[in-house]
Amino acid sequence: MTVTLKPLYEQVMVITGASSGIGLATARAAAKKGAKVVLASRNKEALEEIEQQIKGEGGQAIHVVADVGRSEDVQRIADAAARHFGGFDTWVNDAGVTIYGRLEEVSEEDSRRLFDTNFWGLVSGSLIAAQHLKTRGGAIINIGSVLSDVAIPTQGMYSASKHAVKGFTDALRIELEEDKAPVSVTLIKPSAINTPYTEHARNYTDKALTLPPPVYAPEEVANAILHAAEHPKRDIIVGGGGKAMSSTNKYAPGMMDMASRSMMTNMQLKDEPAQHHEGSLHQHGKDGKVHGNYDGHVMKTSLYTRASMHPVITSVVVAAASAAAFALLGKNNIKQRIKSMK
Repeated sequence: MTVTLKPLYEQVMVITGASSGIGLATARAAAKKGAKVVLASRNKEALEEIEQQIKGEGGQAIHVVADVGRSEDVQRIADAAARHFGGFDTWVNDAGVTIYGRLEEVSEEDSRRLFDTNFWGLVSGSLIAAQHLKTRGGAIINIGSVLSDVAIPTQGMYSASKHAVKGFTDALRIELEEDKAPVSVTLIKPSAINTPYTEHARNYTDKALTLPPPVYAPEEVANAILHAAEHPKRDIIVGGGGKAMSSTNKYAPGMMDMASRSMMTNMQLKDEPAQHHEGSLHQHGKDGKVHGNYDGHVMKTSLYTRASMHPVITSVVVAAASAAAFALLGKNNIKQRIKSMK
């Protein structure tokens, strides 16, 4: 059946992971467009401040302190939306954590905690949202990653969780379509994004953490999320660099494996001592920031992503964007090799 979604100014939007990064950028952008937002994360102080900021700018917002790794907390988010706003129209599963470390080094406790947040929290949110939206229509938007398509070293367990997110999201979409439910299910797959991602990561290495380029601004992911909230989309990759990686892995997996093993670990670690180790895996970190501390070039928009959301832009432009992303990746690899020879 055809799914029709409300304009943002008529929507109530639930956002998990709303106290920093992509979630915070999405909450602010949605509120500016007139949506009522339900902010959820583990950080009470940050949520209170963000709620007041949104209200101070004329928006409508409430917050719920919740750990999505506990299903009862996720239910409380839905209950709060129903109590304050009569329900919700879009549910965004954004909460996520990561671990930098080789698979054989990462403890089972840490790995399970990562899956509790990245996978099981998203499963709980999606199923609760689906039950609610079956009767009124709306959108479920799950934040996966380009690593839903491509696995990389050093973030192997994060890659595994995002592959699981993709499998679950695709299955949920098909089942809801089978039921002819008026619900859109979208998987957003960001490339490397300049959020406090590395600052919040559990770090098993002795090096400071960074992101493999090309790196994009979190506002570009928020833009994709808001587009999916109004326009049913199966999936959206944010960033031509991510599209290039995904396509290479699909059509030339051996080449992608070779590229990953030759440069991907070095591209995620700085030649500097580690600044932290624990991160926010087991407790909330310092929230309230949209942007991270990436010290390279950050692309404010992605021509590829804009084209995929608005197909009138020609495929030639899309190909050019992907080529530019590959060129940047190669340029950085050359710099890494030169540095390693010094």
